[in-house]
Amino acid sequence: MKSAKIVRYFLLIPRFQRFFKTKKEMIWHAKHRNVDGLLRHPANEEAWKAFDSQYPDFALDPRNIRLGLSSDGFNPFKIMSNTYSIWPILLVPYNMPPWVGMKHDSFILSTIISGERSPGNAIDIYLQPLIQELCELWHGVQCYDAASGETFSMRAALLWTINDFPAYGMLSEKLSNAASTSRKLTNG
Repeated sequence: MKSAKIVRYFLLIPRFQRFFKTKKEMIWHAKHRNVDGLLRHPANEEAWKAFDSQYPDFALDPRNIRLGLSSDGFNPFKIMSNTYSIWPILLVPYNMPPWVGMKHDSFILSTIISGERSPGNAIDIYLQPLIQELCELWHGVQCYDAASGETFSMRAALLWTINDFPAYGMLSEKLSNAASTSRKLTNG
């Protein structure tokens, strides 16, 4: 008997905590980026600035992690007659300079959804572990910052997604519903 779909989830919090032990560049966006009016980093983007003005308590600590999420399905068997779908869900931390943050060792594989078909509208079921952990990170978890030698409450926020239109259609509603639920829990 074949399983219909399989989801593999890889915890985020230990990996983010490891970033603060190994990557000194986690506050680069606040301390070292060029602020000359040109779009050289996502921190120069209006969406980043709007988020900071809407959540000033989050913006106070430059160690808080801002994330982008990307996903798209593919058939690993290419044009063979097998129908199979794999949906990796990647997170990109945007705190670091582009020459560090855009390297493959900075990308975070959080979830792999595999099965004979794409997850479709049921993707929210497979995203639950990721959404729960992002909610926990929104409220803060203890982390040791090796660069400063202190423990702090590390927080993270998902700022945007990068997808093609079919993946965007599946993900946007599910992630925006989760974000609004998280904001309601935070504000009230």
